[in-house]
Amino acid sequence: MNTPAMPASEEVLIPEVAQLLVTSLNLEMAPEDIAPDTPLYGDGLGLDSIDILEVALAVSKRYGFQLRADDENNEAIYSSLRNLAHHIAKHRIT
Repeated sequence: MNTPAMPASEEVLIPEVAQLLVTSLNLEMAPEDIAPDTPLYGDGLGLDSIDILEVALAVSKRYGFQLRADDENNEAIYSSLRNLAHHIAKHRIT
């Protein structure tokens, strides 16, 4: 999958969101070890639906908007760290 280039401000979010993932999920890895295009589900980080709920809660607290379970774009939003950061950049309030 070819992702469009992100503006610099969105690129800055990638390490920040990686840190959020590591902290909120107590992952035993360094944030910089999460490649931006690694899938969050399955063979990538191996997150499951409970993990995604934890991420959604952490994003809500940190960035001031809710990631909804019934959003038809969730598969794309959570497909990679880069796509999650892109979505946060577009919708964050804080």
